[in-house]
Amino acid sequence: MDRRRNREDKALELMSPSRTAFGAAAHRAAHQVLEEGRIFHDPLAFELPDLNRDEVVEEARANPSRTGLRHFIAARSRFSEDMMAESIAKRGVTQIVILGAGLDTLCCRWPFGAKARLFEVDHPATQAWKQQRLETAGLQADPALVFVPVNFEADALIPKMVERGFRLDQPAFFSWLGVTPYLKEETTFATLGQIGGLTAGAEVVFDYPEPRDAFPEAQRKLRDQLAARVAAQGEPFLSAYTPQDLKPRLESLGFRRVLDLGPRDIAAKFFPNALDHTPEHGGHILHATL
Repeated sequence: MDRRRNREDKALELMSPSRTAFGAAAHRAAHQVLEEGRIFHDPLAFELPDLNRDEVVEEARANPSRTGLRHFIAARSRFSEDMMAESIAKRGVTQIVILGAGLDTLCCRWPFGAKARLFEVDHPATQAWKQQRLETAGLQADPALVFVPVNFEADALIPKMVERGFRLDQPAFFSWLGVTPYLKEETTFATLGQIGGLTAGAEVVFDYPEPRDAFPEAQRKLRDQLAARVAAQGEPFLSAYTPQDLKPRLESLGFRRVLDLGPRDIAAKFFPNALDHTPEHGGHILHATL
């Protein structure tokens, strides 16, 4: 029996979300304690990923240099869900798509009822892990949820979604957080191109980093430390963009409204008390609408 359980535990570990996904989940969880969830409230931040509260908080307090990253991760989740709610209430969006859903908890705290369907798109092994984790934790996903297993390296996104009930004649909102830095540029724009080809209307929120050369010397050390950590976990940074280059490329794909929030815009919106100490360059959150 013990051997079988060990095999099952190892199999579950092998198909679990990436280490960077767990890292982002830990930052969201720490935010619930250290900032009392003021930017982004998530009552399941510890429960779904099965994080130890004391360990997460101790790690965050021991690394104050990562506070800015924690704030950014909380802000991108808040912004995406704010824009999501606005798209449903004001623009009649009926389909919400979480790309690379991983440890996202929205499926268990779904606030929109029958107004929209929720499609979680991720690698089949990661989705199998999440479904088992939901069962183990006794968490109930909303009936709006539809799992869409996709191997992003081999599968075309939109056809796989259509197979699971995605409607091409209805508008959609895509949330794509914490993913693009780890993708090759051509993969990112192939996905954005598919979203841009949805004639019924679509919008997308995603985040991205600026290139290393954009950072002043004092910031490069922190950026390089983060790059080294994710590379050591087998998930190196592969791409970065400047706002000046990204906007026209999005417009060429059919996106007509592009709202790009840089570090100081994000601080002004979500934690203005820190604005005076916020650097000009860093991570961006972008909302593009067809």
